Amino acid sequence: MLTPLGRGIAAASVLLYAAGWWLGYPEPAALAVAGLAAVAGAVLWTVPRPALEVDREIAPLKVARGEPAAGVLRVTNTGRAIRAGLLATDAAGATRVEVSIPRLPSGGRRTVTYRLPTDRRGEIPVGPLRLIRADPLGLSRRVREYGRPQILLVHPRTIALPLMPSGRAHHLEGPTTDRAPAGTVTFHALREYVMGDDLRHVHWKSSARTGTLMVRQLVDASLPTTTVVIEARRDAYGDPEDFELAVDAAASVAVGACRANFPVRVLTGTGPVAETRGGPDDVEAVLDRLARVTLAEGPGTIVDAVRRVRAGGSLVVLTPGSADLSRITAVRARFDRVVCVRVRPDAPAPSLPGVTLMDIADLDDLQAAWQRARRGS
Repeated sequence: MLTPLGRGIAAASVLLYAAGWWLGYPEPAALAVAGLAAVAGAVLWTVPRPALEVDREIAPLKVARGEPAAGVLRVTNTGRAIRAGLLATDAAGATRVEVSIPRLPSGGRRTVTYRLPTDRRGEIPVGPLRLIRADPLGLSRRVREYGRPQILLVHPRTIALPLMPSGRAHHLEGPTTDRAPAGTVTFHALREYVMGDDLRHVHWKSSARTGTLMVRQLVDASLPTTTVVIEARRDAYGDPEDFELAVDAAASVAVGACRANFPVRVLTGTGPVAETRGGPDDVEAVLDRLARVTLAEGPGTIVDAVRRVRAGGSLVVLTPGSADLSRITAVRARFDRVVCVRVRPDAPAPSLPGVTLMDIADLDDLQAAWQRARRGS
């Protein structure tokens, strides 16, 4: 197709030829013919399809926000002619990345590496790759697509956070898990019967042997769940970067619990995001889900979301600095520990009984506040 310069020369040549013919001057007509010939030659230059094999891959396919990710382009000239330098463009979301491919002899192969943008969290579609063939005068160019689009997944940034003590002993002899076939209610010991005990728990063999009515003592041996709630209403944040920091903080808390082999639940006011049962293999699954979290419209609040989940364990709430925290006290009794992280607040927060407040402007602030809260536990 003609470039703007090619279209301009073609139009000017037609007008010049018409003027020369009308006025009877051969010179303008000759210039017009030369211009049209140049345009025709440019079109013919770009018509042949390059005999190329193009392979593009992304390395790695998943990165944290801000970490490097590269496109690796391998181009092979399968034709007989020497192929002059080509210009390729790769789409990475809304960004266009230009890639210059060196001169290729017949059978020659070139590998070109170029950086992909990772400054925004989320799913970034990469491709298709477009090779641009242009004539030397820049009058015509032809764009051909190669390869299939791929997805670069940009995770939130995280920092290392230890598990926050929930303040209640949920297991008796080291870590346990509710993945056990028997479920979460486990036999612990035998004790004497006291008034009000469920008779279904009486251990009759031991009672007959000791002459005293004995009952089984059962405990809930499940690991406490860390529930992470992110305020994700669109009108809650004045600056989108505040929401990105909230997601980074939520990811850091969730990943810390996963690496400690504890179950994690992540949700927003619009619904659940991720839920795991405990284990290091859960880290990638949680980060994959958090990479796709976006601001959304909706009447649901984080308190409404918390009311729908099972009680117990730790609750960590991520909110903008201007959020009203008074309603969080309404769900305080349902959890062993409640932590509220305010992102870039513009005023001190009121004291909330039983709630640990953390004000952060970046992830370093979160790490420092988290360590102080653990030491104070």
